[in-house]
Amino acid sequence: MLTELPSSLEGIQGSSLSNSEMVAPDQDGPKRSINTTDPTDTNNTDETTFKTFSTTTDTTPPSLLSHSFAVASKFIKYIGPGLMVSVAYMDPGNFSSSIASARFQYKLLFSLVVSNIMAGFLQIQACKLGICTGQDLASNCRRHLPRYLNYAIYVFAEISVIATDVAEIIGTAIAFNILFSIPLLYGVLLTIVDVLFVIMAYRPDGPPLLLRLFEGFVSVLVLATVVCFGIELANVSSDTKWGAVCRGFLPSKEIFSSTDGLYLSAALLGSNLMPHSLYLGSGVVQSRMKDYDKRHGHYEPPSKALRRRNVFCFPSSSSSSAPALSLPSSLPPGSKNMDEIHPESYDYQPSIGAIESAMNYTIAELVVSLITVALFVNAAILIVAGTALSKPMDDDGDGDLENADLFTLHYLLSSHLSKTAGTIFALALLFSGLCGGTVVTVAGQMIMEGHAKLSMPPGLKRILTRIVSITPCIIVVVKYGREGLSSVLNGSQVVLSMLLPFVSAPLIYLTCNKTIMRVKVDATEVRCQENSSGIQLQDMSEGITGQYQLIGDDEGSENGVIYKDMSNGKIACIASILIWAIISGLNFWLLASLALGKDVPM
Repeated sequence: MLTELPSSLEGIQGSSLSNSEMVAPDQDGPKRSINTTDPTDTNNTDETTFKTFSTTTDTTPPSLLSHSFAVASKFIKYIGPGLMVSVAYMDPGNFSSSIASARFQYKLLFSLVVSNIMAGFLQIQACKLGICTGQDLASNCRRHLPRYLNYAIYVFAEISVIATDVAEIIGTAIAFNILFSIPLLYGVLLTIVDVLFVIMAYRPDGPPLLLRLFEGFVSVLVLATVVCFGIELANVSSDTKWGAVCRGFLPSKEIFSSTDGLYLSAALLGSNLMPHSLYLGSGVVQSRMKDYDKRHGHYEPPSKALRRRNVFCFPSSSSSSAPALSLPSSLPPGSKNMDEIHPESYDYQPSIGAIESAMNYTIAELVVSLITVALFVNAAILIVAGTALSKPMDDDGDGDLENADLFTLHYLLSSHLSKTAGTIFALALLFSGLCGGTVVTVAGQMIMEGHAKLSMPPGLKRILTRIVSITPCIIVVVKYGREGLSSVLNGSQVVLSMLLPFVSAPLIYLTCNKTIMRVKVDATEVRCQENSSGIQLQDMSEGITGQYQLIGDDEGSENGVIYKDMSNGKIACIASILIWAIISGLNFWLLASLALGKDVPM
């Protein structure tokens, strides 16, 4: 039986309460009186109903300044995951796709904005999935999808990681070659260093301070890339036709009537929304929720949770599909006692308080990062490339700029503007390659551990992934040189675009599933929130962030379990399916063009 709670009330099931009033301790303040009597019920029946809360403490509303300061202070604590996700939108693959798109000058800015909007929407869904379930996309696929389908998606995800890693390796190697005159082959080999850094620095279940330092390092690289392109925009501003730039944000017939235009639009989509970014976005949000639960006494160490599994853990079965704490029935291999259990041996389920605390701020931080960092950098790359690769820059008039690559753009910036401009471009390429290689390594770890649940040491996993990615790069450098690297870099973005439908489909299914996206609500955790300081996004984005209602479940337990429905609303479900259809249709068109032997730029 499902009972809907009116949106204006917070409640609990009152069938287990015999008194008209009870006192509930508040962790953040004095005790409050909970009124469990329905003021409209004159007959005082014994029917099960939701009861409203009333507080005996009359608090003065905070001033606008203090409220704004509280919101800003809390928002700062959530800065980090969004910046890490934004790295996927500004890696060397974006450089390559934007340079290739410069043959249309600024006309593909419209495709860039549309791809960023679609990417941002799906990225919010990934973030929401990680917050509500406490697990990343890979772990949710393993838990809720058939085994054969889970492993099929795992194969596609691993291919996407390798394709992304190839782009990071090539971009970093080219930056080494430009800045330090290091041969491309040696530059490719040097990219193993960032993997070693991740092995030493990234500990998702380690101390929060260490994780914040890792996020800070990535954020510094991101901001350095932003600064570099801000300087580049200033350098080319005198040669840029800003009227044409503004018109580039509007749809153009030339793009949709041209095979190259559609192909490059697909490449932009693949370079902006990479499959690994969905895994990353769903996996980097748990640390702050765990920290919240630890501070509020809702988190149990794995060893203690295992001892209490018969009391607090519901056995997983087809009939019980709520996100529950999933614990092993026996000790994991290599563990002599319960105190040696690794945190990954069980599935963390955040409390409703942690979810509500993280939801709005995490999504807000993600949106701000994507707009101020990712969209700005991508637009700056395309504008700089469109200006530098315009006909006035073609000294000999041979039209070779249509086949321009990263080396070409560096040469034009150095020769037509200044050597400093060329150096800044190479530094931006280096920074983006380093931070991109770092986060794709983290995403690769999440994918392997979530989908396959392998017991391989994390360091070995990362090294093997990088070796697999380096091998084709070495072969291409030795056999084809600079031209081969540029072709592989462009092709990797199209491969990512073609893999995107296979990875985004389970994300859409999971976030639209009311059973998977419902969150268990403990009656002792239900609190009045009239005086809480926060960014209230529920009302203005209900279609995106879910339907916030409480539903009862007759199958949950004898006392009645309350769940909060966090699944997508109808609008969000339709939008998700529409985005998936657009991506799939564009990829089908590209495959058909290649199969028919049509000439598409590679």
